[in-house]
Amino acid sequence: MAEKILVVDDDREMVELIQLFLSNAGYETIAAYSGEEALEKTFREKPDLILLDIMMPRIDGWEVLRRIKNDPEAQNMPVAFITARTQNIDKMIGLSVMKAAGYITKPFSKQELLTEVRRILDERKRGS
Repeated sequence: MAEKILVVDDDREMVELIQLFLSNAGYETIAAYSGEEALEKTFREKPDLILLDIMMPRIDGWEVLRRIKNDPEAQNMPVAFITARTQNIDKMIGLSVMKAAGYITKPFSKQELLTEVRRILDERKRGS
């Protein structure tokens, strides 16, 4: 059974591109276009990995991750940020403070994305 990845970004073209890369690599993908939709699909679909944009209207990626980490059923679900925020302080907050499983900056290559996704999923398997 293919690993399931939830792709979250308010930019529909970005979601479609990421889904194309992932589905061509054999992953099952689910799309969400807002923080609210991301939370709903996280709890309903229980993906193996969430790829999450930080800068979204209303509920941003930081808040989505905080809510996931505060939920006993979802707190161990790996979340990687995919973002245009390239400053080291943002990366440090994402990885060290928020405990994200990864931090991918836009623009990224197909290979960068797939390498990071595989690393996170392999790490999750070893940890379980």
